[in-house]
Amino acid sequence: MPTNYASPGVYVEEVPAAIRAIAGVSTSTAAFVGVVPNTLHLAAPNPDFDSAVTTSKPFKVVDVAVTAPAKVPVLITNWSQFVKNFADLTGAASKAASAGTPAIDAPFLRLAHAVYGFFNNGGSRCYVARITAETDLDAVLSAFAAIDEIALVCAPGMVSDSVRDKIVLHCTNSGDRFAILDGPEVTADITTLTRIAADPTPGVMPKKTDFAAWYYPWVKVFDPGTKLQTPTGDGAFAVPPSGHLAGIYARVDTERGVFKAPANEVIRGALDVTHALSRADQESLNPKGVNCIRVLNDNIYAWGARTVGGDGNADLKYISVRRTLLFLRESIDEGTQWAVFEPNTPALWAKIRRNITAFLTTVWRSGALFGSTPQEAFFVKCDEETNQPEDREQGRVITEIGVAIVRPAEFVIFRVSQSAPAEQ
Repeated sequence: MPTNYASPGVYVEEVPAAIRAIAGVSTSTAAFVGVVPNTLHLAAPNPDFDSAVTTSKPFKVVDVAVTAPAKVPVLITNWSQFVKNFADLTGAASKAASAGTPAIDAPFLRLAHAVYGFFNNGGSRCYVARITAETDLDAVLSAFAAIDEIALVCAPGMVSDSVRDKIVLHCTNSGDRFAILDGPEVTADITTLTRIAADPTPGVMPKKTDFAAWYYPWVKVFDPGTKLQTPTGDGAFAVPPSGHLAGIYARVDTERGVFKAPANEVIRGALDVTHALSRADQESLNPKGVNCIRVLNDNIYAWGARTVGGDGNADLKYISVRRTLLFLRESIDEGTQWAVFEPNTPALWAKIRRNITAFLTTVWRSGALFGSTPQEAFFVKCDEETNQPEDREQGRVITEIGVAIVRPAEFVIFRVSQSAPAEQ
């Protein structure tokens, strides 16, 4: 309503902006789940070790109590917080040795190295939940569903079909997150990586989905507990790569953007792989969406950028395309909540068009959309054609959006030919 002014003078009024900025959502917060008992058995230095005594060992196995409650996600922003809530990679020398000769908890070490690899490779925020058995996975996924900022989901080392299916279904139902799955530690026959369990010749590949990617083989990292147990060894310990890859996803998202494929990136902290793959090996694996981890020029790289199923996923065969769509969907969803219960009129349609167009123009300028102009890169349609009278009667306002997402240059080809030198 206009204000009635009684005294002559200058008056300043605040007018709401026509465009309500849509902020891009975070795409790099990860969620980890692993099997961790209430009490861990970890290697610790043995202060009583005597190399002159043949029965003396340089390490002992100690009991470590886990303080983090089971089935409850804990926000972790650095390695020290993980140690405080769960445990370190080794136990304390001051603790008494465990009774008997219990086995050291390898599943915990895989989870711990995954979280450490996440931070080491560029991650900054993650939620970690422990379960005491795989049957508790449903409860943890329900807890994850209530945390809106989660964008990546990993279960390091949990490679059974039942676990992978539940995680992929969780990501699909949420519509705003992506799963990073692990392949087997090593396989003598790489063709098993291209077949699912239901095939006539069973394999180990997850079921086809564009909401997940999987990686083979595992990577070897330095583990202080392994070094304690074998002082003359190099301390190498095989771990599933999903945690390290989640860190790479976060690093690439921060440095370049979600539209950049998380590939051709060095895996920080990796010393070796459990199975060296050649280019010929990858030629049979890549079309099926097996993302290979390769040793190239003495560095260990993530050398694949495809969703599970590869070519079978058509337009969504690339990780970066699917994740960019998730980013756009969630950003627009959160950034247009103001429109709910507004009068469904052409004025509302125009506001929606302006707001989404402004957001997509920013996304186009970042390099995520293909086209030399915004008109080539995307379209936003919200008018009487998309909002028919019967739609308005049902309280609906419908907007159609089309985007041209950039694809990664997966195959870089140079054509070289010999030519005679030009005459002087």
